[in-house]
Amino acid sequence: MEGGGGSGNKTTGGLAGFFGAGGAGYSHADLAGVPLTGMNPLSPYLNVDPRYLVQDNDEFILPTGANKTRGRFELAFFTIGGCCMTGAAFGAVNGLRLGLKETQNMAWSKPRNVQILNMVTRQGALWANTLGSLALLYSAFGVIIEKARGAEDDLNTVAAGTMTGMLYKSTGGLRGAARGGFAGLTLTSLYALYNNWEHMKGSFLQQSL
Repeated sequence: MEGGGGSGNKTTGGLAGFFGAGGAGYSHADLAGVPLTGMNPLSPYLNVDPRYLVQDNDEFILPTGANKTRGRFELAFFTIGGCCMTGAAFGAVNGLRLGLKETQNMAWSKPRNVQILNMVTRQGALWANTLGSLALLYSAFGVIIEKARGAEDDLNTVAAGTMTGMLYKSTGGLRGAARGGFAGLTLTSLYALYNNWEHMKGSFLQQSL
C-alpha cells in the first residue's frame, strides 16, 4: 500500500512539475513582503515573473513612416460619409415636418401620404447633398493645406473652414463669399476652441497658481 501511495505521489509530483505548478518556484520567504502595486515585483499568486507579461511595444505594427494617428486624408472619408448621413437624417425630419404642415388640411389618404413621402425624400437628398459637398470641400482644403505646410494643427482647420465657406458662397459675389468665409471661420474657430478647451483650462489653472 505504501508503495502504491509513493507511486501516486511521484506521478502527481511529475505532472505538477511538468505543468509548472511544482518544482523550482518562488518560496514563501521569497514572496514575503512583496508589494502588490505595479507589475515589476513578483506576483504571490502566479509562479511566473509578471515582468514577462508587460508589453512595452505597440500592439499594432505600423508601416515605416506611418503616423499613429489618422491624418486628414484618412478622416476625410469618415467626415464626408458622416455629413451625408447627418444631412439625410435632418432633411428627412425636416421634410416630414414640412409635409405634415402643407397637407394639414387634407384627410389621411394615399395622395397625402405620397406628398409627404415626396417631401421627405426631396429634403433628405437636398440636405445630404449640401452637407456632403461642404464636407468634401473642407476635407480637400484640409489635405491640401496640410501637405503644403507640412504640419497638422488647428490653423489648418480654421483655414480649411474659411476657404470652404468662401468657395461655397462664391456664386453670390464678393459679399456672398465674404459671408461664407466668415461663417466658416466662426464655426471652425468654435470647433478648435472646443477641442483645446481642456488644455486651455489647465494652462489657466497653472498660471493662476
